[in-house]
Amino acid sequence: MHTNTAPAAPSVTEDPVEHLWRGTVALRIVTFLFALGNAIVHHNQYARPWLAWAVMGAMAAWSVFTILAYSREGGRRPWVVVADLVVACGLMSLSLLIMTDTQFLANVPLITTIWACVPAVAAGALGGQVAGALAGLVVGLSTFLNRGALTVDLVRDVVLLAGAGLVVGMASSTARRASVRLSHALRTEAATAERERLARSIHDGVLQVLARVRKRGLELGGEAAELAELAGEQEVALRSLVAAAPTESTVGGDADLRPALQLLATPRIQVSTPATQVMLPAATAFELTAVVREALSNVDKHAAGAKAWVLLEDLGEEVVLSVRDDGPGIPDGRLASAEAEGRMGVAQSIRGRVEALRGTLELQTGPGEGTEWEVRVYR
Repeated sequence: MHTNTAPAAPSVTEDPVEHLWRGTVALRIVTFLFALGNAIVHHNQYARPWLAWAVMGAMAAWSVFTILAYSREGGRRPWVVVADLVVACGLMSLSLLIMTDTQFLANVPLITTIWACVPAVAAGALGGQVAGALAGLVVGLSTFLNRGALTVDLVRDVVLLAGAGLVVGMASSTARRASVRLSHALRTEAATAERERLARSIHDGVLQVLARVRKRGLELGGEAAELAELAGEQEVALRSLVAAAPTESTVGGDADLRPALQLLATPRIQVSTPATQVMLPAATAFELTAVVREALSNVDKHAAGAKAWVLLEDLGEEVVLSVRDDGPGIPDGRLASAEAEGRMGVAQSIRGRVEALRGTLELQTGPGEGTEWEVRVYR
């Protein structure tokens, strides 16, 4: 029997810089073998050959420890990388006791040679470009202190060390950001698929039943008509829920304002939003939704039966929200008297929120002219 299986989705549970850590482990092995070969070649010229081999033994033991640590996610800790940097610089400093003055003048490699560059790469993989560059500079400074002279070769080595840590750190930061975006995209895709499945189920079942109840209730009249009206309201609410754009958010904490507004639609409230996302800081989107809710609540309280329209416009540098109704309007002085009497709905829930967002609020109203609130918030 042949079965079709969908391709597996990319894993987002693995460390996004796993490949960098594998490279760090490989670099540790290769650089240790190079250091071992260097010691074999020069051990007859060392002032203290026994100390050189003791350092090689310590390097071998530390290499095994860091290879085990860097090979598993639980071992990639800041203290391990810092300890790696300290051990590398500490063993490097023993070159002053191992090597002769002649070897220093001949620019013979220090006892640790390029084995000491691994902490810079590990710091970049763990902490990003700044950590990698700083670790490279620390190793370079240690090299200078052991050499005791500033040469072109030394400057080149320092630049290479800091550059290696910087480049690995940049790759690490980029990989982590990409992993977060991928995880967010996968969650959004799954949520959209589930939403579409639920929408089909609702359309085939609940919406059809509510539409039939509304139609039959209007035909019967009387109390059945009241039930028909309620069924119609629920039908509109469900259609708005199904049609609303899926909630979107970004890594930086922005959110799409449209879905929350679209869910406010009822038979008496029409909501119009752009076809594309209107991304704002999540807190701003929440406050603007609260402003619209309060404005619509005032319509229910003071203009029962009036229709309302909510319009969202994205003008690039600013977002404009308009809430208009065809009610009787607000008489002159009503808002001031309400605030004086301690009824702070408009003052706090609308004006206060807009001021907190550093936006502007404009009210157009008058007896028999309806009411329109216009909110402008700059990005």
